[in-house]
Amino acid sequence: MAGMKDVARLAGVSLGTVSNVLNSPERVSPERRARVERAIAELGFVRNESARQLRAGASRTIAVVVLDVGNPFFGAIIAGAEEVADSHGVQVVVCNSGGDPGREARHLDHLIQQQVLGILLSPVHEAVSAQQLAARRRHPPVVFVDRVPPAAPGFASVAVDDVRGGALVGELLSATGHDHVAFAGGPLELRQVLDRLLGLRSTFRGTRIDVVDSAELTIGAGEAVLDDLLARPSADRPTAVFCANDLLAIGVLNACTRRGVAVPAELSIVGYDDIDFAATAGVPLTTVAQPGHELGRKAARLLLADATEQQDANPVFTPELVVRASTRP
Repeated sequence: MAGMKDVARLAGVSLGTVSNVLNSPERVSPERRARVERAIAELGFVRNESARQLRAGASRTIAVVVLDVGNPFFGAIIAGAEEVADSHGVQVVVCNSGGDPGREARHLDHLIQQQVLGILLSPVHEAVSAQQLAARRRHPPVVFVDRVPPAAPGFASVAVDDVRGGALVGELLSATGHDHVAFAGGPLELRQVLDRLLGLRSTFRGTRIDVVDSAELTIGAGEAVLDDLLARPSADRPTAVFCANDLLAIGVLNACTRRGVAVPAELSIVGYDDIDFAATAGVPLTTVAQPGHELGRKAARLLLADATEQQDANPVFTPELVVRASTRP
């Protein structure tokens, strides 16, 4: 590959002039700048940006580590973070932990070694992630997204009140007369999932909540949830199911369509996140809305130390219930 010396030789200028064209073009006369730019185009020169940043000791890259890059909720977080990063002249790289603590730890090690400017982290287990980061002598600034790290001073966070979100669902199902419901989500070790279940339990006034551990929060896992419910005697089946995210709920809804289960006449379905697909599903999905895009924006602003954000260093957003056709009394 062509280097800066090759560009200088072809343009007939000094190495310093080439550097100025790349970094401070206003300091170079139009005639010399044009010669350098022609040489760059002719040679196909590409600047080694990572090496330049390492020499300067200032990376211009932040990382976003999420639980599931295929989930549109996390896509909204990434988009919000990217919007703010771009306004600061910073690039974003995305890492997918897939809900695997070991994979998350490897991503964090690699990002620390790469000396990124900062990390936005949606952790598998927030306490474990905080301990692992705190154990390192040095690491870049970290903002926890969609979780609050317990007893971990030095970390900012941006989160949603998932207990309140689950409570909203409990209030809805109680008010519409459901006495026996199911909660589907997993793994239950995920704090987001557990908080939504705790919220449901805090306000549900019926007699029974069945917990179905789906192992995954995906559309594919939704069919197994319905199979679990249909395997029971008809008199022992819940009349509503609250899924820990919209992908799982859409999977249950799709399986109901294939299996001939009428929604909501035979089974009411509630999701969580309010992704775009929720409103356009075959039966529009009742769900709890989370402001994913704003979560990403807020987290990125905290990470990049926007002075206007520092008075609100650990914001917790309030979710909203969106009632659609997938639920009824």
